[in-house]
Amino acid sequence: MIFEWQQAAWQGLLGRLGQLPHAILLGGQPGSGKSEFALALAQRLLCEAAQGAAEACGECDGCRWFLGANHPDYRLVAPGSDDFEAEANEGDEAAEPGKPATQIRIEQVRALADFVTVGAVRQGVRVVVIDPAEAMNHHTANALLKLLEEPPARVQFILVSDAPRRLLPTILSRCRQLALPRPDATQAARWLAAEGVVEAERLLAVCGGMPVAARDLAGGIGADAHARFVRDLLSLERADPVALAGAWESWLKTKDAVGAGFGVPQLVDWLQRWVADLILVTQAGRVRFYPEQQKALTALAAKAPLPALLACYNELQRLRRVAAHPLNLRLLLDDMLLRYARLVAR
Repeated sequence: MIFEWQQAAWQGLLGRLGQLPHAILLGGQPGSGKSEFALALAQRLLCEAAQGAAEACGECDGCRWFLGANHPDYRLVAPGSDDFEAEANEGDEAAEPGKPATQIRIEQVRALADFVTVGAVRQGVRVVVIDPAEAMNHHTANALLKLLEEPPARVQFILVSDAPRRLLPTILSRCRQLALPRPDATQAARWLAAEGVVEAERLLAVCGGMPVAARDLAGGIGADAHARFVRDLLSLERADPVALAGAWESWLKTKDAVGAGFGVPQLVDWLQRWVADLILVTQAGRVRFYPEQQKALTALAAKAPLPALLACYNELQRLRRVAAHPLNLRLLLDDMLLRYARLVAR
């Protein structure tokens, strides 16, 4: 699916269909629709009927195989997408039973060697999508680099990343980078309305104007989880942050949270946006992510000096780097909530 706000990028890319570089890196903010763009591009490259900059037809043999997730000339490399059982290799995370994978394993990339060196089954291009590319650790990224340095003919790599700067410079140098745009507020609201999302304005604010993220937050446990997060933060003026950290630890281990892939990264992201709004209130008298909490945020910001707010924001930025696989979940939650509680308790 190509979204309305991606049409210009699509036309520019498909206008050079016969001259695409062997590796494309799609960058942009989380929730802007990069993954959907990557899959649409992969399907279009494997489509046997579409012409020019048209999207894939959806009806040819190539499209039917792609939509059925069994196209022989396509591979998706993502955390947990491998079907084989193997022992962890150097640098791989030790996955906990029942916990969604957060890293791309080195064996997943090594398995591409045979795929890219064997001729295409349909006599066309072979396509590899890696999403998200920053889920590769150093060892996995080096394994991919070997494939990018001497790419076989008729192989198209499509990398997707929220944070291209976290990738190895050597990988960046071998990809053509394409920054996908964010939609304007009108486009985003119109699309969410067509998707049947209620409270679109509030959800768009929470997600920084990213409509796909807003749609995803509206479904599953997302909306209820976010409402609980806001209630808990507002209670910290009178509640014990250590007790709340314990409650959050139990919350994150529930069957619903684990099944939905909801975890520390979301909490850190939401808290960082909350602190960003506190900074905005002190500097500009307005908020961006939590407009419904403008009054409460204004009162809280009056207690916290700007240097303390900035220090807390920077510390949350550091926590984001380890939030996906913390060494000790409880200690991370304690640290995060105690730092914030010190601000609002002043």
